[in-house]
This record gives sequence, C-alpha cells and structure tokens, in this order.
Amino acid sequence: MAHDEIVDHYSALARSALSGQRIADCDPVAFTDGGFGPASYDDTAALPDGALRASLGCGNPVAVAELRTGETVLDLGSGGGIDVLLSARRVGPHGAVFGLDASPAMVELARRNAEQAGVHNVQFLHGTIEAVPLPGHTVDVVISNCVINLSDDKAAVLAEAFRVLRPGGRFGVSDVVTAQVLDEQGRQRAEQRIGCAAGSLSVQEYRDLLVAAGFVQIVITLTADHGDGVHSAIVQAVKPAIGPGLEIRPMREGDAAEVLAIYQAGLDTGQASFETTAPSWEGFTASRLPHLRYVAVDADSGEVLGWVAASAVSSRPVYAGVVEHSIYVHPGCQAHGIGRALLAAFIAATEDAGVWTIQSGVFPENAASLSLHQALGFRVVGTRERIGCHHGLWRDVLMIERRSTLTGA
Repeated sequence: MAHDEIVDHYSALARSALSGQRIADCDPVAFTDGGFGPASYDDTAALPDGALRASLGCGNPVAVAELRTGETVLDLGSGGGIDVLLSARRVGPHGAVFGLDASPAMVELARRNAEQAGVHNVQFLHGTIEAVPLPGHTVDVVISNCVINLSDDKAAVLAEAFRVLRPGGRFGVSDVVTAQVLDEQGRQRAEQRIGCAAGSLSVQEYRDLLVAAGFVQIVITLTADHGDGVHSAIVQAVKPAIGPGLEIRPMREGDAAEVLAIYQAGLDTGQASFETTAPSWEGFTASRLPHLRYVAVDADSGEVLGWVAASAVSSRPVYAGVVEHSIYVHPGCQAHGIGRALLAAFIAATEDAGVWTIQSGVFPENAASLSLHQALGFRVVGTRERIGCHHGLWRDVLMIERRSTLTGA
C-alpha cells in the first residue's frame, strides 16, 4: 500500500477502536496463532482496555529494548499507545516517552488511552517515521512494533532513528521479516494469508540498511514463524558511543577534504606512516573497503575530527575476514577520547561484518597509538626491523593485531 493508503487504513482502525471495537490488522487466524497484538505482552495490568483493543504489534519491543529508569524513548508508529504506556512505566517519572504516528486518529486514540491510564510522562506526535519531528540526539532508545515493514523508504526510517538517538543509544524493535528475499509469488502468497507481511525486508536487507545508517552490534533474532519464509523478529542495534557534542557515523563522499586534511596532518608528524603525502580521494577510496569507514564529527557543525577505515589484506578467499586498518585524529582534538571511541565503533562494525582479524603496523615511537590499540585488545605479534627508510632513518615497525572473540574464535 502507498503511504496515504496506509494512513487511511490505520485511521479507520483507530476510529473503530475509539468506538469500542477490538481491531486486528492481520488475518484473524494469523493474528491469534502468530502472537500478534496484546498476546505478545505479559505485563498489561492497569492498561486501559482501549489500548489493548488497539494493539497491532508483532512482539514486545519494550522488553527487547531493556528500558531503564530515567531514559527517554521514542516509539515509531505508536498506534493506540500500548508500547508508549508500557515504556512510561519502565522509565519512571524521571523518564519520558514520545509516540509518533502518521494517523491523526491513532494519535487521538493514544492520547485518550494515556489520559485514562493517568500517565503524564508521555507525548504523542503526529508525523511520519521517515521524517521524525524531533531534534537530533534527543532520545536514548528507539522502539517500534511491526511498523517499519510498512514504510516504503526504510533507509530513511533507520537514518532518522540513528539521527535522533544519542551516542550509545539503542535501537530495539519488533518487526516482520523474511528469512530470504521472497520471489513475487511467495510475497503475494504471504501477504494474502498474513497481511502484516506487506513490504517486509529480508534479514540481510535489514542488516545492510542498519549498517548503512551507522548502527553497530546488530542482532536480528527470528521469533514466531508465520510460514512462507515470513517471521516475526527482534531487531537490536546500537549507535556508537562517543563524548558529548560528538557523533560517529559512516564516512561520506562529502567528508573527503576533511578526511584527507586530517590524514596529511598525521603524516606530517612523521610518526603515523612511511607515507609522506596523503593520496587523492580517488586513491583513498580505491585502496580501502567501501564499508568499515567511519568518521567522528562535531554534532553541531558537522566538522570531521577523526576517521578510521579498513583495507583488505589479500584477494584470496581464505583472508576474507582479515583487514588492515588506519585511524587518524585531528591534531587539535587528540587526548579527548575520540580515537578510542572511533576504534571501539570500528571493532564492533568489523565483528558485525564477520571480520576475525584486524591488523596494522605502528612505529615503536608512536606510544600513544600503541597504548590505544593495546587498551582495546590488540597485541604486538612481532617486529619488522629496519623495514623502511623514512626521512633518512631506517625504522622498525611493530606488527599488531586483534583477534575477534566472536568470529573465528
């Protein structure tokens, strides 16, 4: 269904709920057998009957997100408000919960349910999940319940979730996915039988979009099996952590000049590499993997303050999980934890990508780099003595590596 059709559909369901009817978005048998709606919850005591009647989800994202006291939460596609109300209970009076829905009738229904429940630390917003009406770095947790699959621009939804999360924030949703990409016949069969499967991503497609948005520590767990390769699923991910006023995100084409300037500043110290001149952007891109590139930026100005990227060590399949990395921080921003945060995010991203070894070379004189890497699990595996002449001096290089504790362990 197109966006306007989806809004009209759910507005009609909301009006039915407002009139006291119980509503269901899936085939009644699938709704009951698949654990859709309030059947997914075990803690609905004291919730208004209207919120239970209007529950259309496919899981319990409130439990998935492991909400904590005092946190701020955003529910994408909040419907009748059941997950908002449950979240408000979890975060307590010092926390806050936003519910966002594109249907004005659903927003009206949710506000009525919150009033009946006597819950005051909630706010329901009218808008789309592709353009969230909140500033960046506003929430600690983004949840959603069987809604993202309905969007016709899921990349925008996940990018918006990443934008509004604070660094270190969590993404924990229930959604409908497919185990693999369905052919058109299989998709039509699933949609006719279940209804809620419309527009669902495959597990790999979901994972790829989360990576592109900037998320790490991605875990997708299939739960209920609805047949035809369609499943309810728990989708969890994390926005990389870094200090206040900063953000770590994937490197973009528009970052080229700042990335190369930081690269050159590092080379000018004489302690970063045997190279003396930063390459062109074309050369930089050609020698590095298209993924596993991240920048640390000032959250307000967008200025790039540091970067990390990976290169393949070999084209042989046996080395598919081995990469070499480089990490550089703006000379005016060192000793502020930016390098550590970048490297930690990079490590998490490599483990998501199935990398089992990260390796690099460090001059023995570069004590700060060596200390940083050792603090995050790298070890020195050898010394290449007098391996190259640099500014007229023959220099040693320490070979360092980190083996994953998750992949290839």
